[in-house]
Amino acid sequence: MRLLPEPGPSRTLALSTLINTVGRGTWLTVSALFLTRSVGLTVGQVGIGLTLTALVSLVTSTPMGYLADRLGPRGLQITALLASAGFTAALVAVRSFAGFLVVGVLMAVADSATRGARGALIAGAVPPDQRVRTRAYLRAVTNVGISVGTVLAGFGLAADTRTAYVSLILLDCATYLVAAAVLLRLPPVPPVPAPTHGPRLIALRDRPFLAFTVLDGLMSMHFSLINIALPLWIAGHTTAPRWLISACLLVNTVVVVLFQVRASRGTEDLAGAGRAARRAGAVIAVACALFAAGGGVPVGVAVPLLLGGALVHVVGELWHAAAGWGISFGLAPAHAQGQYQGAYGMGMQLGSMVAPVVVTTLAVGWGVPGWLMLGGLFLVLGALVPPVVRWAARTRPAVPEPAAVPVG
Repeated sequence: MRLLPEPGPSRTLALSTLINTVGRGTWLTVSALFLTRSVGLTVGQVGIGLTLTALVSLVTSTPMGYLADRLGPRGLQITALLASAGFTAALVAVRSFAGFLVVGVLMAVADSATRGARGALIAGAVPPDQRVRTRAYLRAVTNVGISVGTVLAGFGLAADTRTAYVSLILLDCATYLVAAAVLLRLPPVPPVPAPTHGPRLIALRDRPFLAFTVLDGLMSMHFSLINIALPLWIAGHTTAPRWLISACLLVNTVVVVLFQVRASRGTEDLAGAGRAARRAGAVIAVACALFAAGGGVPVGVAVPLLLGGALVHVVGELWHAAAGWGISFGLAPAHAQGQYQGAYGMGMQLGSMVAPVVVTTLAVGWGVPGWLMLGGLFLVLGALVPPVVRWAARTRPAVPEPAAVPVG
């Protein structure tokens, strides 16, 4: 099975993403320790700063996508990557909470621009029937890149010195620069003129699309099951050994890398994507039941139940991701792919903001009943997606899809 797609725009995007996410993996791994042990911030200050920057990223997501449509997505993404390199380098000079907030806000805006431009770039450079497949490749290589970055960051964590942390930050900075250079191989995607009348940010007025975005964002809370709730559940409420936490995370990463592209088949059209979302909700509900069953039973029973739950969960994760791409591309007008992809990203950001409180309160605080309530919630959310997508499809104007930009 190939990790990279066939030569062309999709492969160029995948290579750029792979390089950039190696650096992202190093930063995600060492950021908390760098900010507390080297900069001298408190844990509370780090938490407040990350929450505020997440809010900035959410608010600017759709406007940045709009800029990608108007200015051209390739140019905006390259500019955003270069800006991210500069802002990342500026972290080295941070010595206070105020400085962290300033740099963090700038990084959040640049990150929003990168995400919005990426969606518009895929829509403009890749044929319509290959867009979801391309996003699947990008997600697979993202997991590889972050994993490699995490391993590299381990050397810095072992050294636990400012020099080590600064070296990793500069490595992250370098990956932004190289990723931007790789994108120069893509042909420019011309900007799309703004409509001559009506509102500019039409994605924020598209009620059916926003309804889907909210549903999808709430569904995305399941990512925190494997990253937050399950580790706490295993460590504090089961007889399973602690190493099972790493095993469950490894199962998730390996399955995404190997099978995300295959799982995206059939989600290129709205009907197929809606069905995939419904399947995802049902499968994640089963995973929640398996996690719940792993509590309070002998270790020989708990381990296979929890590993089985992790495997079932990642199947739902694959379908959920592919469904979201197919629906977000399929509902977006040709002249507003960037802002629609930005608006779609807002749902994921919303989910990531509320998920830690929801999943820890229910799964860890309430125990088995909480796990079952979460499963029921995901089941309902997945079941609501197909009718919402049908509602949204009925409101789309019948405009032919423009051809992809030729590769020259």
